[in-house]
Amino acid sequence: MTAASVLLLGASLVVILVTIKFAGDKRLEEKSWKENKPEKIENPGSFKDLRILPLIDYYTDNDDLEGEPGVAYLISADNKRILFDVGYNPANEHPSPLLGNMGKLGIETTDIDGIVISHKHVDHVGGIKAVRNNTFLISGEDIDLNGVKAFVPGKMSHLTAEIEVTEKPKKIAMGIATIGTINRALWLMGLTTEQALAVNVEGKGLVLIVGCGHQRIERIIKRTQEILDIPIYGVIGGLHYPVQASRMKFDMQRMLGTGKLPWQRIKRDEVQVSIDELKKLDLKLVGLSAHDSCDWSLTKFRDEFKDKYTDIVVGKEIDIY
Repeated sequence: MTAASVLLLGASLVVILVTIKFAGDKRLEEKSWKENKPEKIENPGSFKDLRILPLIDYYTDNDDLEGEPGVAYLISADNKRILFDVGYNPANEHPSPLLGNMGKLGIETTDIDGIVISHKHVDHVGGIKAVRNNTFLISGEDIDLNGVKAFVPGKMSHLTAEIEVTEKPKKIAMGIATIGTINRALWLMGLTTEQALAVNVEGKGLVLIVGCGHQRIERIIKRTQEILDIPIYGVIGGLHYPVQASRMKFDMQRMLGTGKLPWQRIKRDEVQVSIDELKKLDLKLVGLSAHDSCDWSLTKFRDEFKDKYTDIVVGKEIDIY
């Protein structure tokens, strides 16, 4: 047997083993979804105004700001400031693109009251080093986050921030709740737990803020409706619709993180089904992140939701009041 044959056989065995594990993870995903009976969140509170400032995403408002295929949004609700995810920083730079953009937009780390990590993937926790150490990193060097509470989807650590695992739905501040984690089996990447935020804007309703949307938008909506008796006003963030290869790593995005086998693909009609589900809610605001959705999907959402759609652009604030 040649060396090439041995390598091919080894690669085939790896694919088979990973696929068997994926099938098991799929069963665990469905079991946890069926068995999870979340409790209602009582007295969730509300805010008079909500501002969402993308600090990290693919596209930027101007050339002075840095874009990357990751997510970090600053959520300002009245006087409360929550950092939702911390970006990618693939080169482990210091200052990171996140810190650089914050500085250019006049934001200090001391302005942050809390941090929410949607899920433990490299483009949301600050890079490969963060994943390896089961933590999150705002920059390539340690940043003091003493006094900041971090709400995370599973067991994690941090040198200075106070960690709280929020697997179950919970009000983390007056008017802001995590909908709790929802599991999704991802080929090669394992069983991924992801949480989203629901912010209640007085007189309007809930704005859902989503990291990658691995949970699937249909389940995010259902979970939100189970725990909060408040209409959904808007959905902002990543929903993972890499239908076509259009930018950077989108060939890889189409293979991984979809909940499908790598030789399968997310199809256009699947995106349409999700759009139709969102339309049933009569949303007033929709924004799709470019970090994990292709340009075709962005255009489709823009065309379908028209004036209700807003682009997610680093440095361009989204205001709801």
